[in-house]
Amino acid sequence: MARIIDGQKMNMIGANVEKLRKKLKMSQRALSEKLELYAVYICRGSISRIEDYSRTVTDIELYALAKVLKVEICELFDRELNENLK
Repeated sequence: MARIIDGQKMNMIGANVEKLRKKLKMSQRALSEKLELYAVYICRGSISRIEDYSRTVTDIELYALAKVLKVEICELFDRELNENLK
């Protein structure tokens, strides 16, 4: 079965997670700790792997990331946001 995501990328949100996190002046460790408030346990190293597209993201993690980063889930996928945050 063909993959929806082509190439080596394991997720579609890595760049936006990093840009939104930095916009909030939040470290990867701080993001990891805030995710725990939603009972989502992603270590700092895994945040890094999400941001460099080498780790998948579950639906529950996606929900918590959007909450902590203060955006709607769809904004994690938004390519225009990607351009506006540069």
